[in-house]
Amino acid sequence: MTDWLTLFNFSANITAILISIINLSVCLISRNIDDKSRRFFSIFFIFLTLYSLFSLISQISMVYFGSDELTRFSVFMFSLMSSMLMPMLVIYLLNQCNEDWKTSPLFRTTIILWFIYVLLLVFAQFNSYIYTVSPDNVYSRGPLYPVLLVPPVLIMFISLIALFHRRDRLDRHQFYAFLFYFLLPMLSMIIQMTFYGIPVIVIGTTLGAAILFFSNLSYQIDETIRQKEENVRLQTNALMLQIRPHFIYNVMTSIYYLIQQDPQKAQQVVLDFTTYLRKNFTAMGREEPIPFTAELEHTRAYLAVEQMRFENRLFVNFETAHTSFHIPPLTLQPVVENAVKHGLDPELEPLHLSVVTRKTDTGSEIIVEDNGPGFDNTPNDEPHVALENISRRLASMCQGTLDIDSVKGRGTKVRIFIPDPAKQERTGQAQS
Repeated sequence: MTDWLTLFNFSANITAILISIINLSVCLISRNIDDKSRRFFSIFFIFLTLYSLFSLISQISMVYFGSDELTRFSVFMFSLMSSMLMPMLVIYLLNQCNEDWKTSPLFRTTIILWFIYVLLLVFAQFNSYIYTVSPDNVYSRGPLYPVLLVPPVLIMFISLIALFHRRDRLDRHQFYAFLFYFLLPMLSMIIQMTFYGIPVIVIGTTLGAAILFFSNLSYQIDETIRQKEENVRLQTNALMLQIRPHFIYNVMTSIYYLIQQDPQKAQQVVLDFTTYLRKNFTAMGREEPIPFTAELEHTRAYLAVEQMRFENRLFVNFETAHTSFHIPPLTLQPVVENAVKHGLDPELEPLHLSVVTRKTDTGSEIIVEDNGPGFDNTPNDEPHVALENISRRLASMCQGTLDIDSVKGRGTKVRIFIPDPAKQERTGQAQS
């Protein structure tokens, strides 16, 4: 082996190790990657690092140490590590396509071919038909060496067909990243079979994995940005629903007449209305849950103003001893406003509205119930649309839920559930 070729081989293996470690580090510290992808790529890059490391050890052993046992062991290990990457990639492809890899024929075929490869690799340790390391530490391929490559080539070929078959289920960037990963190692394998002794496949596999990883990371960053923009849009829409021009006009008119009739009451209404407006404007810039006490203050201020307007027509009962949890801004107040807006009817009995909070084993719940006319709870109903917007914000900001129980003529009951973050984290750790 010439000096320049030795230097190239060492550089290729060291470069592959560094790329794998950098990608592993980015994977572990990045905040823009979901837990499932983080687990996959962490394990994937650990195997890839070991693969490149054993390739480097075999090169060092053959050039400097003169130990045929170390060379044989390192060749076996980097061959085994490289083979483990293939079924892992198939699992990731199936997960990205929302398929159960445990029952997938593609995965079962991959495992069978991988098992055949491992058997051939073990078989190679006891004879010279596939490859051998001589006592003077010289690695050479045997006459059956191409047989060893048949299972991995078949896995790549089958995976490539499966990728094209599932291309409609993948984002365009994801599809091309998978395609690049499958093609680059195959091309590297052909080159390495032609030019003996050059670890081209190590570099090809590492670069393909890096492209796949950063494509996934880029996709998830775009999704995070899109979700945040959607949250802001929903928050803005919710805010606009709260500040209805006719509502402001009616409140100001009521205050105008109260100034002469009951100045002290007028002052209180101005204070409540100011609190209501301040909470609305503050909520516009919030992208994270707030203490429930702040949302409760907002709701109380709104209801105080409405009770002034609809005296003897609106009665409110609060049972909110449990307040030690967080909630997305503009959650409870819009639900209550929705109940008042659609529940007050001059032709019906006065509206009785209750707000109750409870602590459960897995989180906190808020129940808003009224005796209003109710609605059909169909997607086209105006009350349902307003509550559906709140439901989406709950799910995106804190994995909360909103359930509606309403029947025309029998009132409405809305249940908001906020999961306990600590219990969510423990559950996630247990599942992983």
